[in-house]
Amino acid sequence: MRLTGSALRVTVFVGENDSWKHRPLYSEIVHRARAAGLAGASVFRGIEGFGASSLIHTARLLSLSEDLPVAVVIVDTEERVRAFLPQLDELVTEGLVILDDCEVIRYVGREAEASER
Repeated sequence: MRLTGSALRVTVFVGENDSWKHRPLYSEIVHRARAAGLAGASVFRGIEGFGASSLIHTARLLSLSEDLPVAVVIVDTEERVRAFLPQLDELVTEGLVILDDCEVIRYVGREAEASER
């Protein structure tokens, strides 16, 4: 798949301990994004944050939080991302889902990089 130019980024903020049918929620989102043929998805674990509950979650040793913030970031064409939103609506019962317009400058997989050399 080749992706350049205007795109849409969806970022999903959930807790590390959030789950979907005994599987980490962030993992379910990534696997569904792949099954939907989206260009890619990455999960980023936060070291500190708070959400709608205003409860601060942190990785600092004294706090020992086990539910750190997690962000799942997906970028693809607007059409493909918007088609995926109903799945996020089903999965994310607590959290935040945001959309941003973005521009893809370079999107190349490992196999394509090897053939360019």
